Amino acid sequence: MLAPAVFLLLWSGGYVVAKVGLRHSPPLTLLSLRYAVVVALMGILFAIVRPPLPKRAADWAHLAIVGLLIQVVYFAMCWMAFVHGVAAATVALLMSLQPILVAMIAPYWSRESVGARRWVGLLIALAGTTAVIVSRAEVSPPSIAGLAFAVAGLLGMTGGTLWEKRFGVAHHPVTANLIGYAAGLAGVLPLMLWFETATVQWNGEFVAALAYLVLANSLIAVGVLLAMIRAGAVSRVSALMFLVPPGAALLAWLVLDEAMPPMAWAGLAVAGGGVYLATRPG
Repeated sequence: MLAPAVFLLLWSGGYVVAKVGLRHSPPLTLLSLRYAVVVALMGILFAIVRPPLPKRAADWAHLAIVGLLIQVVYFAMCWMAFVHGVAAATVALLMSLQPILVAMIAPYWSRESVGARRWVGLLIALAGTTAVIVSRAEVSPPSIAGLAFAVAGLLGMTGGTLWEKRFGVAHHPVTANLIGYAAGLAGVLPLMLWFETATVQWNGEFVAALAYLVLANSLIAVGVLLAMIRAGAVSRVSALMFLVPPGAALLAWLVLDEAMPPMAWAGLAVAGGGVYLATRPG
């Protein structure tokens, strides 16, 4: 019962903390450091706990594919969009289209029925999220390259969600995280070496941001997300993504003192109602 609230708080906070971390590091460098620390921690836990490994080569491949789609395509492409001039509000708006894509594809991909009530809830949530994002959007238009990166990130999260729902099986969380993040590190490290100089300003703020991204965002939030996908209907779980942009805006208002105009507060309420309608059982 607490899993959706924990996921939304930690995942939304990741937008704010990533913005702090990117003050001191290029995006792919920050991602590489984040994944390297996660893999090291998971390696230590693996040596202590000694959980079972996947028995089939296909299970290894499925865990690696989900890791590449979420850790490399989603995160790396979204952060590259920031670097190429796309505002965080614009990226969040594009990411909020993910539940719509999942709901459209799920009946064909995982043979999951999406009823009319859930579609109505999804559309209401999209309207509320759009109100929040538009009320805080920047006036300057984003670049074409930046938008392309953002769209690639949207497709990565959508693909990772659908792949996990259809092919994911119950694995020990240490095993799943170790394989997924190792695949993410293997995918993002060559991109970092190709595009960036790996210059980092090491200070207390950067270390704190990196610690949050590793512990809260990478380990706890992603683990909860994958567990919810396995336990429930994929379109219902994806509908929770509608609350991430409003949640990030709210946390940015509290932590970074970013403005929250009245239309944004109204959008928060509308998005919450839509998510409730789309995700409640029965």
